[in-house]
Amino acid sequence: MASSSAGSGLTFKLHPLVIVNISDHHTRVKAQTHHTDDGSGSSGGSGGAATAVRVFGCVIGVQRGRTVEIFNSFELLYDPLTHSLDRSFLEKKQELYKKVFPNFYILGWYSTGSEAQESDLQIHKALMDINESPVYVLLNPVINHSQKDLPLTIYESELHIIDGIPQLIFVRSSYTIETVEAERISVDHVAHLKPSDGGSAATQLAAHLTGIHSAIKMLNSRIRIIHQYLVAMQKGEVPLDNSILRQVSSLLRRLPAMESEKFQDDFLMEYNDTLLVAYLAMLTNCSSTLNDLVDKFNAIYDRHTKRGGRTAFI
Repeated sequence: MASSSAGSGLTFKLHPLVIVNISDHHTRVKAQTHHTDDGSGSSGGSGGAATAVRVFGCVIGVQRGRTVEIFNSFELLYDPLTHSLDRSFLEKKQELYKKVFPNFYILGWYSTGSEAQESDLQIHKALMDINESPVYVLLNPVINHSQKDLPLTIYESELHIIDGIPQLIFVRSSYTIETVEAERISVDHVAHLKPSDGGSAATQLAAHLTGIHSAIKMLNSRIRIIHQYLVAMQKGEVPLDNSILRQVSSLLRRLPAMESEKFQDDFLMEYNDTLLVAYLAMLTNCSSTLNDLVDKFNAIYDRHTKRGGRTAFI
C-alpha cells in the first residue's frame, strides 16, 4: 500500500447514495450474522466475529474527461475461498442498469474494512477486463468519534517497480461529495433521524411537511367558510352584500387558470409519477412475499429430500 496520493490526475465526485448503500449493506449483513450466531451458533462463514464481516459490491457512474462521478452502487456475492466475485450476477446487473441508465458504467467496486488487504488486489485485477482502471471504494464501519472526516477512502491502482519486480499496488485518491436536490432531502432525513416523544421520526423534513399540512388545512377551512357564506347568500338566508362579493370575485381572478393545457400536462405528469411509485412499492412488497414463500418451500423440500420421503402439503 502506497502512502502517497495517486498521480493519475483524476477528479472523483462521490454521491451520498453510494455511502448510504454501502452502510446499509454492511448493517444488514451484520444484523443477519448476529441473528445466525444467536440462533444456531454459526456465523455463516464470517469466523464468528461480527465485526470482521465484510461486504462487497460494484460502484457505477460516469467519467467525463478527467472527472469520475460515482452515482450509485449494487451488491455482489463474494466467494471467500477463491477471493472472487460472482461474475454472472455482475453481468446481469450490468445489463439491467444499462437498460435504465445507458450512460452509467461500472467504475470499480467497494468493500468494508479498516484498510485494504492483499486479497483485495485479486478482486481488483479481476475487474480490469470490465474497466481498465477500476476504483476501489473502502468504507470503515468502525465508529471513531474523534475523526471528523468521512471514514471512506477511494483507491486507484498503479504499477510500481518494487525490488525490480513490477507490482500493482493501491494508492489513495482525494474526492469530493457531490449532491443533487433529491439526495440532499434524503441525506438530511437520515442525518437528523431520531426518536421523538411519540416514538416517530422527528426531522426537519417532517417538521416542514407538518407546517405545510397545517397551512393547507387552515386554507381549506377558510375556503369552506366563504363557500358556505356564498351558498347562504344565494338562498337568501343572509342579506346580499355587494362589497363582499366584489372581494370574492377579485380573489378568484388572482387564481391561475386550472383548465389550461400546461396545467393539465403538469398535473398528469405528477399524478402518473405518484401512481408509478405506488405501483413499484406494491411490486416490491409482492416480490418480498414471493421470495419468502420460495425460501420456505425450498427448506421443506430439502428436508424431505434428505430423509428420502415425499413432500407432503397440508
